[in-house]
Amino acid sequence: MPENRVSATLGDADRQAVLAAVNTIREKLPFLVDLTPEERRSLPRMGDKSRGFVTQALEVATLNPDILPRSFDVGEMRRDVELLSALSPIMAALSQLSELVEDTHMEVGSEAYASALLVYQYARAGGKGSALDGALDALGQRFARKSRPRRLGTSTFTFFS
Repeated sequence: MPENRVSATLGDADRQAVLAAVNTIREKLPFLVDLTPEERRSLPRMGDKSRGFVTQALEVATLNPDILPRSFDVGEMRRDVELLSALSPIMAALSQLSELVEDTHMEVGSEAYASALLVYQYARAGGKGSALDGALDALGQRFARKSRPRRLGTSTFTFFS
């Protein structure tokens, strides 16, 4: 039996509670947007180095509103900066949780697949001519290869002159 790092169950009630908690998060963040790949590519990126720049620019805009056009909304900029600060720890926590769920999903999938391979191996070794033939054929379909048509003009033989 392969190493089993994860031995757990997730009951229906707990699964529903987790999904409800995720739904609550979505409800508490109704302003979340879903960007298209093109929108993602076209947006200017703000990294860690840009945070100080944004904070300083907000301070300049707040102290010197007369240098900005009337259409520039300093209040909206402030709300964006404040929301960015509020979302940062949430994003970090959700990213960490997402990585844990993805890693666990990958590990459990690997464990299940390794076990299935062992079952197939043992069934092949001990099941020839038994009642397992149908099950072995069904399991063997996972490894069935489609034959490729040979291209004309290719040969595996080499002729020497």
